Amino acid sequence: MRKLISILVVFALTTLPALAAQDKDTKETDRLDNAGTVLEEILNVPDNIPQELLDKAECVLIFPSVLKFAIGLGGSYGRGAMICRSGEHFTGPWGAPSMAALEGGSLGFQLGGQATDFVLLIMNPRGAKAILSSKVKLGADMAAAAGPKGRDASANTDVTLRAEILSYSRSRGLFAGISLEGSTLRPDNNANEKVYGKKVTAEDIVRKGAVPVPPAAQKMVALLDKKSPKNLSDPESLK
Repeated sequence: MRKLISILVVFALTTLPALAAQDKDTKETDRLDNAGTVLEEILNVPDNIPQELLDKAECVLIFPSVLKFAIGLGGSYGRGAMICRSGEHFTGPWGAPSMAALEGGSLGFQLGGQATDFVLLIMNPRGAKAILSSKVKLGADMAAAAGPKGRDASANTDVTLRAEILSYSRSRGLFAGISLEGSTLRPDNNANEKVYGKKVTAEDIVRKGAVPVPPAAQKMVALLDKKSPKNLSDPESLK
């Protein structure tokens, strides 16, 4: 009996950590799958993100099911993926995703928890490089604004011209531009390690093409290549 118990203990000690690690890897894969589903649903609905803005974006961040929480002092917590156009000046095809984190607090009266999908457009190289290298606070380190939507939305307003990030949200089927000022964005390199099976930084993934597109993200990358194959930003702004 003691021998059997000893065998079971050894089995548990050797297999449970491996199963836990596998579960974490599965969670990251699920996040990529969910991010792809969110992006596909949003881009395939007319009158959402203006095509002109998507064509001028250097990167897209997708955060499925960001959780807003607390009563009184609100907050948000989300994990997702950042996909950028490849090449030194963000002019190539869309590349492998880097995992990213969205965190932050906002003062105001909020009741209970509510999950919301977020899509963020990075509108210039400076903004993309900043997020890839460190944590940035929207509204302080980077200019952020609620993104306009619809075919008739002007993509040349002062807000869109000044903003480095345009943000959109979808909750309970409703899609709208939303301000995320006060929130922070940062690379999630721990998640990158789980996705790619080795230590690799966000900058190496996006700027250096250090890893191939993982299977869970291939559909998402193909969708962006189809929907916005070329970067139509002013070439001077990409230097």
